[in-house]
Amino acid sequence: MPITMKSCSCQSTACSSHAEPAGVVQSQFNKPPGGNSLDISIKSFDCADCAQKLEQALTKIPGIVSVKVNFISESAHIIYDNGLVKPAEIITFIQKLGYQAMLVEANAAGSNHNHPKTVFSGDTLKIVIIGLMWGIMLGLELLELLPSAVILINIIIISFGGYPIAKRGIGNLRNRIIDTNLLMLIAITGAIAIGEWSEAATVVFLSGIGNYLQEYTLGKTRQSIRSLMELTPPYARVLRNGQELRLPVEDITIGEVILVKPGEMVPLDGRVQCGSSAVNQASITGESIPVDKQTGDDVYAGTMNMQGVLEVVVTKFAQDTTAAKIIKLIEQAQNKKATAELIVDKFARFYTPIVISLAICLVVVPTVVFQQSFVSWFYRALVLLVISCPCALVISTPVSIISAIGNASRQGILIKGGEYIEQLGKVENIAFDKTGTLTMGRLKVVRVECTGNLSEQQILNIAATVEKYSEHPIAQAIVTEEAATDLVPAVNFIALPGQGASADIDDETIYVGNKRLFCGLGHNLEQYETIWREIELNGETYVLVGTNNILYGIICLADVVNSSGKQVIAELKRYGIAPLMLTGDNEYAAKTVAKAVNIENYYSDLMPENKADIIARLRNQGKVVAMVGDGVNDAPALAEATVGIAMGATGSDTALETADVALMTNDLGKISYAVKLSRNTVSIIKQNIWIAVGLKVIFIIGTVIGVTNLWLAVFADVGASIIVTVNGMRLLAAKKI
Repeated sequence: MPITMKSCSCQSTACSSHAEPAGVVQSQFNKPPGGNSLDISIKSFDCADCAQKLEQALTKIPGIVSVKVNFISESAHIIYDNGLVKPAEIITFIQKLGYQAMLVEANAAGSNHNHPKTVFSGDTLKIVIIGLMWGIMLGLELLELLPSAVILINIIIISFGGYPIAKRGIGNLRNRIIDTNLLMLIAITGAIAIGEWSEAATVVFLSGIGNYLQEYTLGKTRQSIRSLMELTPPYARVLRNGQELRLPVEDITIGEVILVKPGEMVPLDGRVQCGSSAVNQASITGESIPVDKQTGDDVYAGTMNMQGVLEVVVTKFAQDTTAAKIIKLIEQAQNKKATAELIVDKFARFYTPIVISLAICLVVVPTVVFQQSFVSWFYRALVLLVISCPCALVISTPVSIISAIGNASRQGILIKGGEYIEQLGKVENIAFDKTGTLTMGRLKVVRVECTGNLSEQQILNIAATVEKYSEHPIAQAIVTEEAATDLVPAVNFIALPGQGASADIDDETIYVGNKRLFCGLGHNLEQYETIWREIELNGETYVLVGTNNILYGIICLADVVNSSGKQVIAELKRYGIAPLMLTGDNEYAAKTVAKAVNIENYYSDLMPENKADIIARLRNQGKVVAMVGDGVNDAPALAEATVGIAMGATGSDTALETADVALMTNDLGKISYAVKLSRNTVSIIKQNIWIAVGLKVIFIIGTVIGVTNLWLAVFADVGASIIVTVNGMRLLAAKKI
């Protein structure tokens, strides 16, 4: 089977996603434990129940280790033993069941481009033809004209429209699987058997219309998800030997320089070597405000260069970019089912055989025991089979889950599966790491204590003059401080390990460092006891600035508190969630940050394993606990929590791999958004289940008392599927939660 990938051209500075002829690439199957892996695109699903039954059928093939069939994405991920079964045999098996199947391959950047944008060309023509014939049949029947022609038209409709239903139903029956197609086939055949040809034809026509409408609504969901998975252009402008070449991203290696012009998407992760521009990172972070980039800044594949020309040194291969990892996570998330979905799936396996048994009882008991009309109760049994199709119930959960995952992804929130969406909606406690989470993880000058005859501005300037040669975080904070401008020249810079640094300014040696350094110079620091106590109480750090005999001042620095922290904590409390803070910093630093964001419960001086122990203790109390950290030193706590949330995952491989939820920015507001989205998702899933079950119950009661018919049953069954699909899709469309 052909395996294609999307190609795209970017010679215009205004675009980076124009289609080009697809190229053929060799399939590369991973070798997971237990066998090879295979991804297949599958078309012609009538409903979610069909996908579930196909999954059951595939598991019975000798050599197939595991199968995940996803109705929403129209795909199957299969692990198989190449010694027992071949990919071509699996494809043939699926096709014999009446489905279109094709091997698919993601390109190196991770985007799956095998799916067409529209799926209705052949189906539309078929529905139109059947609809015209059904309309003619209905008109003739109402006018009581040409009864023979009416029967002939009914036969054509049933044969033309019912063949796919019969093929799939009988194919699954051969594999001892009872599915929706078999229920419909029995209903159509039964209607013919009792002479209700028009009823049988109407069932076929309405079933086709329903499947078409359901496919249309689900197609919107699928396309929205796929648009998230087409982040990066497949070509890049590479500067080689003084020439600008346009090459596939797969052919570009780390260390090469690529050129990104205004209006083009960045094709690969890299670091700006030359140029400056504003870059829209919404596709990665969910933030629509462009970020200024200049020499030394990182840029990410899939982001849009807005203004200037950038020369970028490639830092990651195409398959390892942040965008590629995001795409992979979205794909994997679609196969991780929520608890509600697993329960519904398990129920659906027994549901259809039970329905058939009830239909048999509905015929046998009234006719044999109570001597009532066989034809009347047989017809009601057929109606029961149609109305009891589990399509709406089976799709009620996955369409909501996938829509929520798509919504979250657009906001820069990667949720790795339905189970985590469910759990986020149930969270009772959220534990926050301090550094890099509630704070920005970088020091900032908060004040300057003047102890000599220099002003704050002068103290900052001479400190920055010395520290500009140092790479220490404190030095960088002072140098980048906005007030530190108009630096004077310095010579004879000397790093003093564990103490600070010195340099000569205007023939005078200036020292910048800690207490140990200045005590060694002979300074009496006891007179500044009040300042030391205030620094300690505020959880700040400091540097002293002076000469051999004069202390000019003390620069106080602190980690910058995340600007969104206080608001998010307040929102979480309104949701009934209790926040707490876990940090390895000292009591004073912890207290300062906790007070700034209004967290009452905090723990300080913790090792990574201590954080995990606190999370475990809460879980042992029956709490649903989320942990928010940076995904590196917080890994034990993230793993221990019910839901692990990694902050600022852009560029952090560990965060993307270890957490259940990864945020692509340091915006804490994404956490409250994710919680509210999860709660809305759980609510909509419950609504969908009640809609699906409620409509079934109402029509089953109507069937038993004889007030429904076959065409109304089809309409109700299809209507329920469309209602739950559209209701679930609201999550995808919502821009604000």
